[in-house]
Amino acid sequence: MAALTFAHHMLLSKPSFFLHSTKTIAKTTNGLNAFISASPPFLRRHKSTQTIASSLLELGGVQISKQDVVKDEPTNNVPDLIFTKLGLQLHRRDNHPLGILKNAIYEYFDSNYNNQFNKFDDLCPIVTTKENFDEVLVPADHVSRSYNDTYYIDAGTVLRCHTSAHQADLLRKGYTNFLVTGDVYRRDSIDSTHYPVFHQMEGVRVFSPNDWNDSGMDGTLYAANDLKACLEGLARHLFGAVEMRWVDSYFPFTNPSFELEIYFQEKWLEVLGCGVMEQEILKRGGNTDNVAWAFGLGLERLAMVLFDIPDIRLFWSTDKRFTSQFTKGQLGIKFKPFSKYPPCYKDMSFWINDSFTENNLCEIVRGVAGDLAEEVQLIDNFTNKKGMTSHCYRITYRSMERSLTDEEINELQWNVRDQVQGQMDVELR
Repeated sequence: MAALTFAHHMLLSKPSFFLHSTKTIAKTTNGLNAFISASPPFLRRHKSTQTIASSLLELGGVQISKQDVVKDEPTNNVPDLIFTKLGLQLHRRDNHPLGILKNAIYEYFDSNYNNQFNKFDDLCPIVTTKENFDEVLVPADHVSRSYNDTYYIDAGTVLRCHTSAHQADLLRKGYTNFLVTGDVYRRDSIDSTHYPVFHQMEGVRVFSPNDWNDSGMDGTLYAANDLKACLEGLARHLFGAVEMRWVDSYFPFTNPSFELEIYFQEKWLEVLGCGVMEQEILKRGGNTDNVAWAFGLGLERLAMVLFDIPDIRLFWSTDKRFTSQFTKGQLGIKFKPFSKYPPCYKDMSFWINDSFTENNLCEIVRGVAGDLAEEVQLIDNFTNKKGMTSHCYRITYRSMERSLTDEEINELQWNVRDQVQGQMDVELR
């Protein structure tokens, strides 16, 4: 179970594979409609003015048009910028750091498990809310269901938040050992380690009673021991002979649950989340008597460490100074920065309202500046005697490929200011 489950933000914050439960939003008991009615109007109408590269895609063998994803209707909050990322599938490019890492993990499982694991890396990222949430036991009031955090195509359809969205379907189809890799989508903050599209890999292995009956262990202990042995071997395959430790954790969909940490480059690094799958998930897939383990990892998180890539936006670069540095099958080539173009900082202060969230602000900044937005950081806040709260945000603009001009930066900032004031109903200071 990646990301909602294991990897979800195994980008460089907490490696919890179950979403971002530390974020604060109001709970809902009435599903998406409660989130929509509580959201500011711009969430229901804002679309970027950026040009779309293609209006027709083929995803997982299904033809998808722009109108299937970016809709002018109340429950849709997918901006044009996100549509441009659909179908790019960086993890399927053998000369790309994410593809190189994916193939290295495949190599480990092929050689150690005699090609027993089925591999899926081209499943369509458009899934139902049932697949994305219900079938992996995400509670009805879980933060991940928020309109503020997830890209909804309509009330019953989302861009997958995690590769676990395919888990139940694969179990029902009879797969017992599988790896699922794919691009996943989340409304999120803007900084060097977070991006609204990232990539995950999830692994699942199912055991029948015949596997553990002669072991002297029950099914849960047997699966947990097998899981740890598997992932310790994977860590050595990727990072070499490193010191490792297991940390007991809690995730809603596994019990027991663990996080694996390695001592790498003189610090402890959280690598992945994992655990023994909750029996209810197996029962729903027709595996009543079986037990299973599952793990999830974020490809960007590991690739940034293995390749020394300092900014997550670089994964999307088409600049040959970046792409030419990586070769199929060569894991861990250290990225050589080709230039460090100067940043430009612009501050913006405003009085917030009850519906304000930072994710909504970041969506506006991304919609205007795209990948020229390097960071959005809260640098000051205070509450006056009238109880009004002011936030001051510093927006860092920087291109990974060229120097920006004062004229274009000023135009971006004025556009951001206009959209923030008009669409978020805040008062600029």
